[in-house]
Amino acid sequence: MKNPLSILLIEDDDVAIEATKRCLDKCSTKFPLYVATNGLEGLKALRGEGPHGPLPRNLVVLLDLNMPVMNGFELLEAVRAEESLRSTVIYVLTTSDSDSDRSRAYHNIIAGYMVKSALGPQLANLTRLLENYDASISFP
Repeated sequence: MKNPLSILLIEDDDVAIEATKRCLDKCSTKFPLYVATNGLEGLKALRGEGPHGPLPRNLVVLLDLNMPVMNGFELLEAVRAEESLRSTVIYVLTTSDSDSDRSRAYHNIIAGYMVKSALGPQLANLTRLLENYDASISFP
């Protein structure tokens, strides 16, 4: 039996964090959730230097772009530049619907780009995406 997918949410908005937690709690599969409140904390967590120690290998990152300290674009560039982190699966979950932000994010090899306002009460779509992803993939 494989381990369930784990999620690292990198988000600075407490309301968005709670909404994501509530949505994930309703999943039939309980995904372990780790939270970092800015890109620097997220990068440390991915390196195994965060408060949770090394994170599971079967990890998906949900990344906000607009954060203090280190924004999402800076985190993406750091992750893609670091050999041990380069294969990290990252979905952007942001308020920005800008084509330039979307292009810049995809240039840094993201798995998907979701606009928070478009998800709104349909945050359940994100849950289904994660459940389907978990059922469809296997990590080494």
